Amino acid sequence: MKDMINHLEETELKSLLLQVFLCMQTVEERKGYSEQQFFLDVKNTYNDLLATKNNQASSKQAQFHTTHIVFGDSAAGSLKITLIKSDLIQQENIINVSDLFSIGPLWNLHTSEGINHRYNWLRTHINIDEKQLLTYEYNFEQYLLSLKQIPNDHKIIIWIGENAHEQAALRLILYVLKEKTNEIMLININEAYEMHSDLAEMQSPPRHMGEISTKQLKQIYENKGNGHVVTQLERKVFEQQWLQLCQQKDVLRIWENNEIINVSENYYDGYIIDKVKESHEKNNHKDFIKSARIIGKVIGHLNQYIDAQFIEYRVIRLIMNGVLDMEGVPTAMRHYSIKIK
Repeated sequence: MKDMINHLEETELKSLLLQVFLCMQTVEERKGYSEQQFFLDVKNTYNDLLATKNNQASSKQAQFHTTHIVFGDSAAGSLKITLIKSDLIQQENIINVSDLFSIGPLWNLHTSEGINHRYNWLRTHINIDEKQLLTYEYNFEQYLLSLKQIPNDHKIIIWIGENAHEQAALRLILYVLKEKTNEIMLININEAYEMHSDLAEMQSPPRHMGEISTKQLKQIYENKGNGHVVTQLERKVFEQQWLQLCQQKDVLRIWENNEIINVSENYYDGYIIDKVKESHEKNNHKDFIKSARIIGKVIGHLNQYIDAQFIEYRVIRLIMNGVLDMEGVPTAMRHYSIKIK
């Protein structure tokens, strides 16, 4: 709702506020206009506002013939630049389902109840910006709604990599789209990387789409051989895999042997401790080290796509469990230091 209000014009906001105040004045003056009718009128205004926003989204999609689905702000930004450089930005739409699906519960995430369950876990475990949290459930509902509103004549392209984040997201999205008859194509950035030696300027394969440069992304997209049209049988398999995945309560996933593997949330704790010990040994002294430095080292050496916020959550747990000692205030990872206790 906050996001919707922020996108209204100033004249629209004033008109809306005036309408509500005039109705309230009529109630106060007791001119036959009841509080119940006032509530119903405000509710109708609210529903009209929602309907208008949804219709605007549908009208916007109508001008395109292709919809790309990506999973992250970095990936969406790179793809947008790619489409601009290819003169396709007016013809091809991007839906960014911005989240990190390798962490946090996925339980029934295609439902409002599941979204609320995930929100509550993130709110109580991960250090997320308050503004992002306030709009999290609304934004996620909008992601799912925008997927369902993709016109039936659109070609759908889903961008994925060999990681638990994008692979879990793929299964969720295909389940949400299960009633759609659109042609759906997958572009796997890791397969494209392996197929084309001219992309090998990277020292190692990308862990996720956000690590692909716009130059490489343009090469991948312009080579039509990189896409794979999903068959109906494959779609059914992905849908069933989502139904299995969304019944599990685990909060950490890795990608191994072409499978999403659920692991314990303390899976990386030993690795975190090792990095702290390495720093102690390098400095020849068991002194406090900035937590941001340790978290950066852990993230930089993982072959999985797990973000810094989850690693920080595990650092805090290790402090609470008496494994690590802390100096400073853990409001942000740069504000406190850690060492082996």
